[in-house]
This record gives sequence, C-alpha cells and structure tokens, in this order.
Amino acid sequence: MELPPTAEEQRPSGWIQLAIVWVINTAARGWQVPETQLLTDRQLRSWLRCHRKAWLDRHGNPNEKIWNPHRALQLADQELRLQAQMQNPGAIRQMLLQHGRLLGRPTLLLRRPKASQLGNFSYQPALLQPGRHGTREHRLTLAFWGRLVEHHQGAAVSHGLLITPQGQQEPVNLSGQISRQLDQALSRVAIDLQQKQAPPLTQDRKKCTLCCWRRSCNQVAEAAGELSQVSGIGGKRQELLQQLGIANRAALAAIDPNRLMAQLEANGEQRPELALELIAQARVQEAGQAERLSQADENGLPELATAPGVLIYDIESDPDARDDFLHGFLILRRGAKPEWPSAANASYRPLLALQHHGEARLWLRLQRLFAAYPGWPVLHYGETEAIALSRLAARQGAEAPLGLIDLHKRVRQHWRLPVDSYGLKAVASWRGFRWSQPTAEGARCVLWWRQWLARGNRHQLKRIFQYNRDDCLATWAVAHWLLNSTASGSDN
Repeated sequence: MELPPTAEEQRPSGWIQLAIVWVINTAARGWQVPETQLLTDRQLRSWLRCHRKAWLDRHGNPNEKIWNPHRALQLADQELRLQAQMQNPGAIRQMLLQHGRLLGRPTLLLRRPKASQLGNFSYQPALLQPGRHGTREHRLTLAFWGRLVEHHQGAAVSHGLLITPQGQQEPVNLSGQISRQLDQALSRVAIDLQQKQAPPLTQDRKKCTLCCWRRSCNQVAEAAGELSQVSGIGGKRQELLQQLGIANRAALAAIDPNRLMAQLEANGEQRPELALELIAQARVQEAGQAERLSQADENGLPELATAPGVLIYDIESDPDARDDFLHGFLILRRGAKPEWPSAANASYRPLLALQHHGEARLWLRLQRLFAAYPGWPVLHYGETEAIALSRLAARQGAEAPLGLIDLHKRVRQHWRLPVDSYGLKAVASWRGFRWSQPTAEGARCVLWWRQWLARGNRHQLKRIFQYNRDDCLATWAVAHWLLNSTASGSDN
C-alpha cells in the first residue's frame, strides 16, 4: 500500500498560500493566452534541469508522478527564509505575474528607491538559492522574473538578487548575455513542449533520484537497456561509451574486453582496466544472475560464525543540519541453535540524539549499549555509521568501538549482483525485502524529523522509528543471504 503524503508533509510549517495578482490593466495584457501556449518559470527551470521533465510536466500522465519529499524540504526551508526576508519594508512574496505568454510567480520582490509607474519606488526579483553558489538555472529564472516585473511596473529591471542561505546577496545583471540566453532557452522550450514524443532520457541520471518522474523514466531506461542502468556508469562514461559505438547494456555485455580497454586508453581513460568491471557488471545484469567473486568455501562474514548475537545498526541523519538524529539498533540473539533466528521479532532499540542533551550523553548511551553485548559484531550497510561513530568518539576524546562490519563492502568483495545500484534499497529489494512503508525514504524521514521538532507529533516519530527498524531488517536480509549463499555455494 502506498503511503500518501500527509497534509503536514505537503506544506511547510506556517505556510500561507498567497493568491496575489498584480492587477494593472489586466484585460489589456493578454491574460487570455491559451494554456498550451503559456511558458512558465517552472517549465523553464524543469527544462534547464532535464528536457524530458519539462515535457512530462505538461504532457505526462499525472498518475505516474511520485510525491517528492525533497521538494517538500526545499519548500519548508524556503518558507523560513521568506519569513525572514518579509521583514524588509515593501517586500512581496509569491506574486503571480503574466506578460503575453510568459507566466511566473517570483519567490520574492524587494522594493528599491527607483521611480516607476507605481510611484517613487520599484521592485527587483530575488531568488533564495539553496546552496552557496548560483547556477545558470538561477540566473535565467531571475531574468524571466525580471521581464515580468519590468512590464508591470513600467521601469527597467537591470539586476536581480541571488540570496544565499547565510543571507548574502549577489547582484545578477539581467541584461546583455543573460537576456540573450533567456531568449534562446524560451525558444527551445517552446519547441520541445510542442513535440508529440517525449525527449530522450538525460545521460546524467544522478539527479533523477530527486525527480517526481523517476519511476516512469526508470522503467523506460530498464526496458531499453540504457547504459545508465549499469552500476558504475554515470553521464560522462555513458557519453564516452556511446561515442565508441556502444549503444546500450546488451552491446556493452557483448563487446570484447581487450578491445574496449584499448579504446578507452586511446581516448584518455586513466583506468582502462575499468572496462573489465563494466562489461562484467553489464553481463550480470543482462543475465539477471548474481556472480560469485570469491571461492565457494570462503565465508563472507566469518565474524558471525560463532558470535552469540549481532547488533544491526543504522543511522538517520539530516545532512543539511549535519545532525545524526537517530542511532537505531536491532538486537538479534542467536540462542541455543546454530542457525540464526528470524529477525522479525528481534528487539529494536532507538537512541534519539537530541541536540539539547549534548553529545556526551549520546556517547554514554552508546557505550552502555555496546557494553551490554560484549563480543557481538556490529553490522551496518555503508560507511556512514562507522564514520559517524569515529568522529563522535574523537570529539569525546575516546576510541571508536571495535567490531563494526560494513556489509556493503563485504557484498562488493564477494559478489557481483544484477542490480543497477549496490545501495541498501536496491540490494535488499533484489533479495525480496519490502519496507513496511513503501514510499518512505531518507528524505521523507528527514521531513518527519523536522516536523516532529516543530510540532512534537508523536505519530511522525513513530514513522521514523518504523523506517529505521526496516532499514535494520533490510541490512539483516542481505547479511542472511550472504551467509546462506556462502555456506551453500548458491546465489539463491
């Protein structure tokens, strides 16, 4: 069952939906332009990120869209920053403006002491950029807004403002080169949106994880055997392989490794031997069968052979706040039998790391937990947990705990899997594990955390614990498969 976004998730704290329209001779300014001919600031920004996304935003089946928690986090952050900016006299937020076929809603308009038809003042658009550095997308969006504002106030808008999260303002010249780039972009957007077929998939699909259309595009990519679906191939490698005449995953799987190594070396690849790994990965994915990299009698997790139990460890973090807010443990005791019991009934221990309690208290609680299970291996997936513990211990002037096992590293050492990613979600899903909250993910967990901090809704905290426990169970599902496949010599 899908987990639909709650009303709280769909809007940030304190959100007020403003329906402000600048009503100055609206009847004479072309408000009756057909919707199919309108060009909006959202369409422009989508197109600058991915031509296919812009087309799907207009023509795609809305039922195929996935609610995006990353967008909700951005809106929540934007709302807080907007509230601070609204302390400026005359500031206007989220105003809907139209000029001809251009329609946009500038995030923020700041008043300036320059005369216009509005009076002895005028406005310039400001964009709250999410990071330290402005991008081409940000500058062209400001130029788009500048044209709308310029038309309605009857005075030139020479500059816009990019505002960093720290409040620093960077003026952006909206004339000259930026204006010409905007004209070119709008012309190409208009042409692309009139096409009957969606543009091809973007080659750099790293950002697709943040897109509401990622599920349908992933299906297209998998059906076509796109090179981007091969684990280890990003945008630049895909482009190089295509230049060498390798069009898809099947072609990569079929090519002679020595030939590809020579071609990569001739094209300046610093590690031509990488061809061997890429071809092998493509072949495994094409066949849909895992390939053992180690000997059949080699144990991928020898530490668990005689261990009385195992702690399965997973951290939830808010990366923007640099806050590891939850350290979750699944406590799986072996018992009298040599076989490992089911983890479904294992005890779950969540340790919340509240900042006002301080790190010393968190470190003490972690030490007590580890001391209660001496000699138990601590199993985690990926390097996050080990790095976090090491840094926390260093800040406390202590030694990091021993016995941590990175399951991700062990899987990569012993197996090549038919997956497009070796992340926990992909590998555990391949083994048949299913999360109890199907649409939950790390970003949504961060959103729940921030909402719990703001409102103290225990339901959100319960969801966080459930998601973290599921991650622990998923980690064990991969470990259990690794143990069984090593013992039996099978990949089933």
